Amino acid sequence: MRALTVRPDHPDSLELDEVPDAEARAGELLVRARALGVCGTDKEIAAGEYGFTPPGRDRLVLGHESLGEVVEAPSGSGFTPGDLVVGVVRRPDPEPCGACARGEFDMCRNGRYVERGIKEVDGYGSELWAVETDYAVRLDPALGDAGVLTEPTSVVAKAWDQVERIGGRAWFEPRTVLVTGAGPIGLLAALLGVQRGLDVHVLDRMADGPKPALVRDLGATYHSEPMEDVVSRLRPDVVVEATGVGALVFDAIANTGSYGIVCLTGVSPTGRNLTTDVGRLNRDIVLENDAIVGSVNANIRHYRLALDALAEAPHDWLARLVSRRVPLADFHDAFTAHDDDVKVVITFG
Repeated sequence: MRALTVRPDHPDSLELDEVPDAEARAGELLVRARALGVCGTDKEIAAGEYGFTPPGRDRLVLGHESLGEVVEAPSGSGFTPGDLVVGVVRRPDPEPCGACARGEFDMCRNGRYVERGIKEVDGYGSELWAVETDYAVRLDPALGDAGVLTEPTSVVAKAWDQVERIGGRAWFEPRTVLVTGAGPIGLLAALLGVQRGLDVHVLDRMADGPKPALVRDLGATYHSEPMEDVVSRLRPDVVVEATGVGALVFDAIANTGSYGIVCLTGVSPTGRNLTTDVGRLNRDIVLENDAIVGSVNANIRHYRLALDALAEAPHDWLARLVSRRVPLADFHDAFTAHDDDVKVVITFG
């Protein structure tokens, strides 16, 4: 079978290789790939900036945003051939830590978790893949190809879950949310904010292209003016930061309303220094009871929340969120940015 493989720490090592066919072991599904989402993490691994191979190997099968169709399923598993499924990305550490032992492996305390297509376990970027039944999530067939959005939506579902848990420390009735960044994570965060009945605003540097229309068609408001102007005017109750741009992070933290919550989902690059008045920032956070939380990855509960959100979303809007579908044979094009890209997906014929 064909598989998209990479040698972590080696730039430009992404290849389409012939590898042995996947085989399901006891308690596993055998799945035929249908689509694979490409995200910033995949691009970082392909660029040699991140990633870890399975023990004893020098190449990693890439891909963690999966969608496939069950070919074989164990008797009594609850799955049947033909089911649409996605595979969960992270697995708990072998000890396990307290969080992993309770199914919260997205909050692993000791860092010995593994992740499909990222850290020490092959991903879903092959024509066939196997997955443990406990780490497979069955989709409503009506979701169809939009099911490839399940994993990124799970990340956003977790972020909103964290916001609401933190808000619950006292009376919490947010009205206005600002999402910074109109990439897939930002747009999905906006979707979940609209589903909560909030006044949603999305900030991105792109003044035209598909992003403004996607935001407006959600019933949200799009902004492309400077961040400082937007946040000082809105004073949002919640900010979901999805860019990782350091200056935007600090502007968000400094300009929420009282009891504001900033959820950081974007990972910032290192090596760039910013100057900020830390004393004033600290004073504002303390005196206004603000909270800042980082959120990454998701556990199975968040995948199920994601499916609930996708089921409520307009299907035509989800289809437009996927701006390009690239055949597996043309994988290099999926890793090359186009001006109008929102979400790029690799398809398996």
